[in-house]
Amino acid sequence: MTTRATRTKSTARPGGTAPTGAAARAVAPRRRGRYGAPAVLLAPFLVLFTACTLVPIGYAVRLSLFTEHRSGLGFGGTETVFTGLGNYTRALQDEAFRDGFLTIAQYCLLYIPLMTALALVLALLLDSALVRAKRFFQLALFVPHAVPGIIAALIWMYLYTPGISPVLDVFQSLGVQPEPLGHPLPAVVNMALWQWSGYNMVIFYAALQAIPREVLEAAVIDGAGPLRTALGIKIPLIRPSLAMVGLFTVIGSLQLFTEPMILHNTAPGVTSTWTPNMYAYTAAFERGDYGLAAASSVLLAVVAAGLSFGVTRATRSRSERAREARA
Repeated sequence: MTTRATRTKSTARPGGTAPTGAAARAVAPRRRGRYGAPAVLLAPFLVLFTACTLVPIGYAVRLSLFTEHRSGLGFGGTETVFTGLGNYTRALQDEAFRDGFLTIAQYCLLYIPLMTALALVLALLLDSALVRAKRFFQLALFVPHAVPGIIAALIWMYLYTPGISPVLDVFQSLGVQPEPLGHPLPAVVNMALWQWSGYNMVIFYAALQAIPREVLEAAVIDGAGPLRTALGIKIPLIRPSLAMVGLFTVIGSLQLFTEPMILHNTAPGVTSTWTPNMYAYTAAFERGDYGLAAASSVLLAVVAAGLSFGVTRATRSRSERAREARA
């Protein structure tokens, strides 16, 4: 009896030998129970992620390695030919594709600081004790984001078009002749600010609400005014939210498509290849060059991944960097 108890106890020790026989059969159900529930809960996400993300990416990569050649005068049909990195070389050598990234860079330099500053100021105002009817203003500022992007772009195109815009008519009655579509970049930035500032304001406001009230009360007791409290306490404590908004904004800016596509037929400065997404769209659906469109899309995804990694590294807190250095 003593020997059997000792043997059973040794199999239960973490550093002992692997359990065998009845002990192994008892441990196996516990392991299946430990990993079974997470597997069942993650299965729907993994299935959708594979079907909606991994499979399309794999198909785009495969498509980017081939091109279609027409034989003879085009009456003999088309032939799919493996080109390797040929489509990527064509895209990188195309000046229109490179100019699209230059447009995106200018857009980011103008849009990201304005949007972040506007959303942060609105969130700080809502978080202050001076504002009444906070729920109403939260809803009112968030409503533009609830409008579908294509509907918002159509509304702004109507407001930008001379002759039918009531806003431009008011300016013209005052002797001012504005041309908002003469320089399309500020017009597109204005459309994005109208749609996304309220959304990011909600993120900042939620982060401000999570700050312990004791910290703010201690600052008031120490004599800090509202401006000093906002700059010295509130903004540093919501740095992770600032980093997250910056990351999502960079990714979203690279995917700029709806607003310039709507303005394409109205604004002379918005060409069919004004952004990388528009370049891929034109290559696929106007020229029928699906290999080039897939290659440019993959290059855009690579640039987005690289920028995401760079923004994540640049916005990490000092404590995280020190902890990683020690590790």
